[in-house]
Amino acid sequence: MGDCLFCKIVAGQLPSEKVFEDDDFLALKDIHPKAPTHVLVVPKKHIPSLADVSAEDEVMLGRLMHRVALVARDLGVADKGYKVVLNVREHGGQIVPHIHVHILGGERIKGLV
Repeated sequence: MGDCLFCKIVAGQLPSEKVFEDDDFLALKDIHPKAPTHVLVVPKKHIPSLADVSAEDEVMLGRLMHRVALVARDLGVADKGYKVVLNVREHGGQIVPHIHVHILGGERIKGLV
């Protein structure tokens, strides 16, 4: 865990605006939103980035994507659509070294792809 921001949030050591939590995942509002709806879905297991996953993480990653879809539906952005972003390391725009998925919605989302 160390100084990992998301691990501290998961442990209850730092506040967050949670929109979902279960035994394996936490979804919280981004503190610097880039869209009307901007939520992060974070696995509670610490993995620094997508580049650091192992074969043992395959099931968890599938469950993470399923959770993203369920949270998007709960947020009311699923019907019109939303963008899912997973930044990987510094050049990919990752700021917090703990794997997490951004859900952006509530308006037409522009971007590179």
